[in-house]
Amino acid sequence: MRIAVTGSIATDHLMVYPGRFADQLIEGRLDKVSLSFLADELEIRRGGVAANIAFGLGSLGLRPILVGAAGRDFAEYRAWLEAAGVDARYVRISETRHTARFICTTDADQNQIATFYAGAMSEARELELAPIVESSGGLDLVLIAPDDPEAMLRHTDECRSLGLSFAADPSQQLARLDRAEVRRLVEGADFLFTNEYEAALLQQRSGWTEQQVLERVGTWITTYGADGVVIARSDCAAVTVPAVPTDRAADPTGVGDAFRAGFLAGLSRQWPLTRAARLGCALATEVLQTIGTQEYRISPADLIGRTHDIPAGAR
Repeated sequence: MRIAVTGSIATDHLMVYPGRFADQLIEGRLDKVSLSFLADELEIRRGGVAANIAFGLGSLGLRPILVGAAGRDFAEYRAWLEAAGVDARYVRISETRHTARFICTTDADQNQIATFYAGAMSEARELELAPIVESSGGLDLVLIAPDDPEAMLRHTDECRSLGLSFAADPSQQLARLDRAEVRRLVEGADFLFTNEYEAALLQQRSGWTEQQVLERVGTWITTYGADGVVIARSDCAAVTVPAVPTDRAADPTGVGDAFRAGFLAGLSRQWPLTRAARLGCALATEVLQTIGTQEYRISPADLIGRTHDIPAGAR
């Protein structure tokens, strides 16, 4: 299965605050917040949603195509991704901007406050899918992950015009998209990915009910953290796949990206949706147990073997 992953490529600056954000927030004063958190730790890691997902797919034995924009500082990162099995030849290199930056602080309750600098990502709108389809020999699925909003819309429209199967993953960009844009990104997707909060936000921003969303997509996959994943379709009852538990949670950054990679890797093997979700949950836990989004090392055979041990139950 030939999968292209479009979306952000970034460098992550990950900090750990030993206290609780909630302890610093004053009820009735949230309209004038001015806070500073003294972090105990700083990790600088490779990241970006599309790069994380592509790395996960490569780690599971696939050769995904990464479609995004980066700066001239991308050379070392490109070599890292290609060593993991990612086809990075279609990444656009900006002449003037740095690779995007994700700056995130995590507190003792695993809550996060983050800022994202777009940088070269703003040039992703210049990328076209048609030449990639032609030179790569065709695409079976295009995942449209968070990116420059114009790029996301363009790639979605291209998928429709080219007749390509696509998965919608608007997540972090939902807050800045208007109703028409959210609908353009979702309508006709074979798969829609959200977390619990994004699922509610998507309905609010689109103006569609849960049922109306389901009538416009093939399968809606919603992650609920430690409570697992819900797979919903309009023609059958929703199914819950439990998360893989761990007592070694280190950093939640990139866990959702890992789930998507595992899920898509399962689809590439033509597995049922529930087993594909089990692989996603297993890879997500691997990432949760490490600092950084691409620092884990796995045995694909071992991880795939674990999918037989994860039950699935009706919602």
